Order: sequence, then structure tokens, then C-alpha cells
Amino acid sequence: MLKWNEYRDRIRMIPYEHDDAPLSDEEKDRIADRMISYLLRERGEIAAFNMPYEKKRHVIWGYLNERMPNYMEEDRLAEWDRILWQETKERGIVDIAAFDYKHSLAVWKGDITRLNADAVVNAANSSLLGCFIPHHKCLDNVIHSCGGPQIRGDCAKIIALQGCNEQSGNAKVTVAYNLPSKYVLHTVGPMAGIGVGEEQRAQLKSCYVSCLELALEMGLKSVAFSCVSTGIFGFPNEEAAEIATGTVLNWKLKHNCDMKIVFNVFLDKDKKIYDDILKFM
Repeated sequence: MLKWNEYRDRIRMIPYEHDDAPLSDEEKDRIADRMISYLLRERGEIAAFNMPYEKKRHVIWGYLNERMPNYMEEDRLAEWDRILWQETKERGIVDIAAFDYKHSLAVWKGDITRLNADAVVNAANSSLLGCFIPHHKCLDNVIHSCGGPQIRGDCAKIIALQGCNEQSGNAKVTVAYNLPSKYVLHTVGPMAGIGVGEEQRAQLKSCYVSCLELALEMGLKSVAFSCVSTGIFGFPNEEAAEIATGTVLNWKLKHNCDMKIVFNVFLDKDKKIYDDILKFM
């Protein structure tokens, strides 16, 4: 599998600097019109789009989900970045420094695209290209959609250099673009299916170790993990949390590392599971 030093010079690795100038409703509408026109031309379609901005935004979200990682004009990307960054600020950026840590571990329930950790972890698929289902609410889609189409483009370059899809248990990194984090760590968790065996447990452990090793190599100070392999991947929530916390804590002790780790959860039941585990650490 491709190592970081084998692709870091082939994609952007410098965190984004954002244009903080506020956008008026009229500017947002004009940017949306130009983006729809651009995407329609790519699709070989012509259409009138006399609709409110919210509807245009929804259409663009779906089109970008379906779009292959082809070249996009810099002007279009720069304009769309302004929309995405304003949306990020409107969602509200959450400072992980304010969390209550135990052994440099913390749990937070909410939208991972709001966290300003050095890196957030995406539960990716083996293509690393994100979710192509329009408007799908999976984490992979949300991170790619909120970060920007550049993430899919960078992942495509990594996979092309690697020459094959990503195997479960490995990790790759891209810039986070329009997320508050600096980077996204993409890892492919195991599919549990009808049952969990030792292979799936080892692969899930490897997901966490691979992300941590990559973060350490890059000199990152904080990482926010999603609940890798739970949900549609079928890994039982309690066992996944036990593997996650145990693997991370053992790795930190082994490396004598004070890297801050946030376990980001979306469901109340996962919040309780992680709270209970950390309580007895």
C-alpha cells in the first residue's frame, strides 16, 4: 500500500487559508447560478433554473455527489469554496480545546464537520472517492460535500498512484479544504456482515493504528475519530468502542504521546458507551 511519503508531493498538503469576507444573499445566488451552469455543461444538459437559492444549493449538492473527480476550473472552485466556508462558519466551529479530557481522550456528540481538530477521520469506502448517492447522509458523503470537490480529486490521485483500491485497515490523508480541521484521514473499516471474527477485529484495530501513525508522522497534535465500521458496516457498537478506546490508549502509552484524541459520536447510545468506557480508564 502507498505510503504518505510516496504521494505527499503529488497532492496539496498545505492547509487551506479561507476568505472570511461575508457573502451576501445576492452573491451566493450568483455563485450558485454559475456553478449549476458549469455542472450542467459537464453533464451535456441545458436547463433553466429559476428557483430559490436553497433549491439551487440542493441541486448542486446532488450534482457534485454524482460528479467524477475530473478537473474543475479554478475560478469555480474558488467561488464554491466561499460558499462552503460560509456554511462551515454558520454551522458553528467547535473548539476541541474546551473538551473534558481523560488520558488526553474525550468524547463529543455532534457533527464532526464542526470540529477544529488537526485531523478528522472519515469512514471511507475502498475507492476513497466518497459517496456517489445524491444527498446521502452517510459520513463519507457529508465530509466530502462539506469539505469540497477537491477532496475527491486528491483521493483519486492517491488511488491512481497506488494502482488499486484501499484495503481495510489502512489510512490516507488529504487536506480538509473547507472544514475547520486541517486534514482528513481516510480509513476503510471492515464489513462485519452477519458476524465479527478475529480478522475484522484486527482490521478495525489497524484502522485506528494507521490513522495514529500517520498523524504522528505528520506532527499532528489532535485527531477526531468517527465511529469506524459501525452503522451500515455492521460492527457492533459496544465492541467497536472497546476496540477503539483500547487501541488508542495502548498506542499512546507505547509512544508516550500526548496527542489529543476525540471520539466523535452521532447517537446517544454511542455517547453512553464511550462515556462508560472512559469512566473506568
